[in-house]
Parts: sequence; C-alpha cells; structure tokens
Amino acid sequence: MIETIGADVIKGVNNMGRFARFVLEVTKAAAWSCSRTRTYPLIWAQMHLIGVRSVPVVMITGAFVGMVLAVQAYDQLAGMGLEEHLGVLINISVVKELGPVLAAVMLAGRIGGALTAELGTMNVTEQIDAVRSMGTDPVRHLVAPRVLACLLLTPALIIFADLLGILGGYFVSVIQMDINNRAYWNFSAQGVELWDVSIGVIKGFFFGAAIAAISCYKGFTCREGAHGVGQACTEAFVASFISILALDFALAVIFKGIYNTFWPVRSLV
Repeated sequence: MIETIGADVIKGVNNMGRFARFVLEVTKAAAWSCSRTRTYPLIWAQMHLIGVRSVPVVMITGAFVGMVLAVQAYDQLAGMGLEEHLGVLINISVVKELGPVLAAVMLAGRIGGALTAELGTMNVTEQIDAVRSMGTDPVRHLVAPRVLACLLLTPALIIFADLLGILGGYFVSVIQMDINNRAYWNFSAQGVELWDVSIGVIKGFFFGAAIAAISCYKGFTCREGAHGVGQACTEAFVASFISILALDFALAVIFKGIYNTFWPVRSLV
C-alpha cells in the first residue's frame, strides 16, 4: 500500500516536472514565433480554427447563461420590490464570472479536445518525429502557433459571451418580464464598472494559455493507439476544467486584493 502511494507520488512529481519543462519550451518557442514574420501564417490559420469557428457556440452559451440568470433571479428580487435591479445581478455575474468561466469550459471541450486529438494522432503516426528529423523544432512549428492563437483569442471570445449574456438577460428581463427598460439599464450602468469587465477579459488570457498548454502537452505525450489518443483527450479536458476553476479562484482573490488596495472607499460602499 505504502509502495503504491509512493510510486504514484513519484509519478505525479515526474509528470509535473515534464509539464513544467514543456511549458518553458513553449514559452521560448512562442517568443521566437512572435519575432519571425514567416510564422505568422501558421498563427493566422490557428486563429481562424480556434477563434472564428468557436464564435457561434460561445455566443449561444453566453446568451443562455444570461437568460437562465434572469429567470432564476427574478422571483427573489420581485418579492422584495427590487426587480428593476435585476440587470445589475445578471450583468455583473456574466462579465466577472459566468461568462469567462463557461466560455473557457466550452473552449476546453471544443478546442482542447481538437488540439489533443490532432497532436496525439501526429504523435502516434510518428509525424512529430518526422518533423524533428527534418531539423525543425516541433514545439515551434506545431505548438507555439496554437498556444498563441488560443492565448490571444480567448479574451475576444469571452467578450462575445459577455455581450450575448447581457442581451439574453435583457430579453428575458425587459421583453418577457416587462421590467422598465430605462431603469434596467440605469441600474446596470451604476452597478457594473469597467473594472468588472476588465477582470473577465484578463482571466481569458490565463484560461487560454492553460487550455492550450495542457492540451498540447497531452497530445505530445499520449500513448500509442486510438485508445491512447482518446484517453489523452479525456485527460486534457478534465485537467483544463480543473485548471480553469483553480485559476478563477486564484485570480478572484488577487483581483479583490488589488481592488481593495487601490479603491478601498469604493469597495466598501
């Protein structure tokens, strides 16, 4: 029993070390790719696959998040005569937490799985070894463009999710629940600050980097055969999902500390 636990611990530490080395290599490769204009077409292609094709699913997710929040919160606020404040609750929840987190989860499922399957298949069929044998660094050629595209476009996709979440909440609140339109937007403008929107967008950079790094690492290190690729995709999604939640908690604590430090009076109002 003790030997098994010790072996698992050693294996986990080794995996963490390999992942840390992989992230360091990817960071160096990404910096190199940014300084070489000939790598830009690779980045543009990945930006199209990762960003443009993900817009519909992210927008649909954001819209339903806003509508569900409106339906669930209306009765509680209406019972206290505060239904006109519904926009504040919906919008601040969407832009700070639910929009970024759920958009990142959708990307982890759609993009993370695709990256892991693509690189895993290349690994199993020895295409990565072929790239390396031709004198080309596979991390620079295969991983860095994907990581950069995911890093840059996740915040943009979060903005789309926030926008549709706000519009979805507005549709249910004002059109369906018949809340006063002007009061809805006035209270929303008073309650939601630029800081709240910025927090969600900044989180996108961390979420995108985590999704791309974990997915590419799992693809590079997957075991042989179709079963190995499938297992790598599952592990990549689970690890990305847990990383998103952990990063969300850590960033929420950090941003709250920053806000309370520089705007102590406003945070107590």
